[in-house]
Amino acid sequence: MMKPKVIPQIPDWLKAEYPFSPAGYETPSGARMSYVDEGQGDHAVLMLHGNPTWSFYYRNLVQALSPHRRCIVPDHIGMGLSDKPADYEYTLARRIADVVDLIDSLQLQKIDLVVHDWGGAIGFGVAEQRPELVNRIVVMNTAAFTSIHLPRRIALCRLPLIGPLVVRGGNGFAAPAVWMAMSRRPLTKIESRGYLMPYDSWANRVAVNAFVQDIPMHESHRTWETLKKVEQGIGRFNRRASLIIWGGRDFCFNDIFYQEWLKRLPNAENLYLEDAGHYVLEDASNDVVPRIKAHLLAVG
Repeated sequence: MMKPKVIPQIPDWLKAEYPFSPAGYETPSGARMSYVDEGQGDHAVLMLHGNPTWSFYYRNLVQALSPHRRCIVPDHIGMGLSDKPADYEYTLARRIADVVDLIDSLQLQKIDLVVHDWGGAIGFGVAEQRPELVNRIVVMNTAAFTSIHLPRRIALCRLPLIGPLVVRGGNGFAAPAVWMAMSRRPLTKIESRGYLMPYDSWANRVAVNAFVQDIPMHESHRTWETLKKVEQGIGRFNRRASLIIWGGRDFCFNDIFYQEWLKRLPNAENLYLEDAGHYVLEDASNDVVPRIKAHLLAVG
């Protein structure tokens, strides 16, 4: 049975860019998760965002795919239009559990998985728990494995005391992303405003900071074992129909991560866009959206 739905309010200025009426459900720990649910059927494209984006990142892909395939795009707790509790367990394990519970509640029978940024670790964690549901896969500028590589900008945001002041107090993570994550073109004013709308205060940036703090760089980190389990499960999907799309001018997930994905999914098709940034779906939409659509709607 689906849990009670709550429809978040979309401001009028955003409706042209984000023309959806999100649904909501209550996670096992009691927070309301907002999610876009467009199209019909029990075969869905599950699109998982990272930090500091939200379902807004996938809006153009949803509009391209929803006439053909059901599209499910959650806002992780603390992100987008979902609740932003101060005392939530903001860990990778909790986020995987939230999405698993959502897809179980929706009684989906087949899933095409599209992931970006933190969505990679979350999505492959979901796949590890529900492998029988996973059909086709799209990977964009992400990681689902441990790594020793951490950009200095992100390392600064992880420092005790200084990090929260930068990320939550000065909006020093979400705000710079609207220009740092783009390369081919700048975001429009409305697009930039849309990305930043959910993160307009110290309280509303709780999960932006929590995502940064949850990056496991050593074995003693609470998320290390969860991520190692996700990493170990990637290989079971290396014969699924997969597509790797990569923006070559990513300040965070650079070509080291791209090469790692080529090793882990050796049978995947790939589209490397040398001049696109971290927000590759946004930055190179004219190239990326048709390629993803063709991949996901292919027969076989």
